[in-house]
Amino acid sequence: MLEQRDIESAAQRIEDARAFLHIDEKMEELARLDAQSAEAGFWDDAQHASEVSKQASALRTSIAEYEQAKRLLDDVRTAAELAAEDESFGAEADALAKKLMASLDALEVASLFSGRFDAGDAILTVNPGQGGLEAQDWTEMLYRMYSRFAEKMGWKVHVLDVVAGEAIGLDKATIQVDGLNAYGMLKSEQGVHRLVRISPTDDKKRRHTTFAGVEVLPVLPEDIEVDLNPADVRVDVYRASGPGGQCVNTTDSAVRLTHLPTGIVVTCQNQKSQLQNKEAAFRVLKAKLYELEEKKRREEIDELRGQRMENSFGSQIRNYVLYPYQMVKDVRTGLETGDVNAVLGGDIEEFVIGYHKWKASQ
Repeated sequence: MLEQRDIESAAQRIEDARAFLHIDEKMEELARLDAQSAEAGFWDDAQHASEVSKQASALRTSIAEYEQAKRLLDDVRTAAELAAEDESFGAEADALAKKLMASLDALEVASLFSGRFDAGDAILTVNPGQGGLEAQDWTEMLYRMYSRFAEKMGWKVHVLDVVAGEAIGLDKATIQVDGLNAYGMLKSEQGVHRLVRISPTDDKKRRHTTFAGVEVLPVLPEDIEVDLNPADVRVDVYRASGPGGQCVNTTDSAVRLTHLPTGIVVTCQNQKSQLQNKEAAFRVLKAKLYELEEKKRREEIDELRGQRMENSFGSQIRNYVLYPYQMVKDVRTGLETGDVNAVLGGDIEEFVIGYHKWKASQ
């Protein structure tokens, strides 16, 4: 059972969470969105209405988690007072105390995702690096890992573009992950992932080292302005090469966008129609252009400060060793585990949360 000093400490953690999670601001924003959704004609623009409803749902969830912690604190205080007079209430007080601690831990984790787009959806792309066929196989392994992690988190996964490798694996995989804090959590995965194992394609059973790069972008809200002139984009259509639904492989439904000023190329082929692929591709292109502008701003600031920050994409962030021993180790945080199969099966929450806690402490 929590002692009085523990109860006061819990009360302070709740107050801290109110500030870290910007609860007051979220309540004001939720009231604004609710008023907007009550206006006549709100649902005439289905896409806008869906975006507003999604934002309101995320705010409501965050506020509800905070309010639940406050109620649990009140319950714990009452149970502690009763237990002090009657020991038979001790077990109930202990159970409530455990719930309160779990709730506070959840609030602290939620406080790690307070960035502008952290609460929203993410676009995650895996590309093979050095290693030939091995790298393509590694790309598919990472694609499965992130898809399973998203499923474990209760998020929805939409496959935007999956390109098969020459003989095995994938030459590229792009997915959109929809769920609360999807971008905030998954941005920890951006960078180069290194695999060490006995190659299944090597007849001599030699050890190989291979790499794959992971890029994570936010799905931008519709109110974010991006300098994107349609005249600067070349649109090509072609026949999809992978599974994606009825008629995907029998019609020219795949879309390739080329942004002429920057040379950025985006492809999407796994939606059911050319229109859906085009919309998804423009969504990815918009996110890439926004990130490009943000990168330029960061580099300008770093130059003014007299320092150059290393670009996270292109820097090795995690090692996955399957031979001669088994270990997954994050080179940034130092976190490691010997249960490689669990990690590759999607159990990466420890690494994701561990990274954000490490980042917050820097």
